Amino acid sequence: MANEKTRGVLRLATPPRSKHAARAGRERRLSAETDEYYHRIKNYAQQIRETSDIGDIIAILDQALGQTRALHTADEVAIARRQVSTAEQRIEQLKSELELVNKLVREDSLTGALNRRGVDDALVREAARTERNGKPLCIALIDIDNFKTINDSFGHQVGDIVLVHLVAIIKETIRTNDLIGRYGGEEFLLLLPDSRIDEATAVTARLQRELADKPIAWGKRELRVTFSAGVAVRRPGESETALIHRADQALYEAKRVGKDRIIVAA
Repeated sequence: MANEKTRGVLRLATPPRSKHAARAGRERRLSAETDEYYHRIKNYAQQIRETSDIGDIIAILDQALGQTRALHTADEVAIARRQVSTAEQRIEQLKSELELVNKLVREDSLTGALNRRGVDDALVREAARTERNGKPLCIALIDIDNFKTINDSFGHQVGDIVLVHLVAIIKETIRTNDLIGRYGGEEFLLLLPDSRIDEATAVTARLQRELADKPIAWGKRELRVTFSAGVAVRRPGESETALIHRADQALYEAKRVGKDRIIVAA
């Protein structure tokens, strides 16, 4: 009924909400959510301008991507959905490009190991983590024995093969949370989080055995590669420079006493 009488008072039935009013309400809600979205994106853009670290930029883009995806549920207006999809695709593309750049600036192009910058960043990160959780952090500084002789005798192409071969064996042997980085020409830094000094020494010795068991072969010739290493465990509060210096001293001693050796830093 259009109306009814209750206790002598004439009451009019509430008319159903028009489609026009409902649509207007949705559009107002969409407008408010869109304004909030653009406000947050503006803040993300400001954060990106204030940092030069690609890893931080990627993390900020992840947040922006989450906000963009959330906007899909805001309304069913087709044009808004298309705009959101376009923004999402652009952010995804930018994030992928930055991840590639981040990888390239931290990876040695020849061996696929971390480069000097990458391994330095990783060491700083792991040192901070071990300070927080109190777990040990070990490193092994590895240097290929007689590498200059290999280059002089067989050529630099074979020298490159030796470097690639060494890194491949190391990656096959170490744990997923361990890291290997090229620290110099034929020098590599093995990063071993959550490892005691005896465990780090055992891992390094296993790498030596694996390398000895897998010589490089071409034609009828074989080239057996060895390395010397200095192993050190990080002391509480010790700087990355001091830690590497102790490992380097141990490496020097391993070279001095006959090569193909592992010396634990004092």
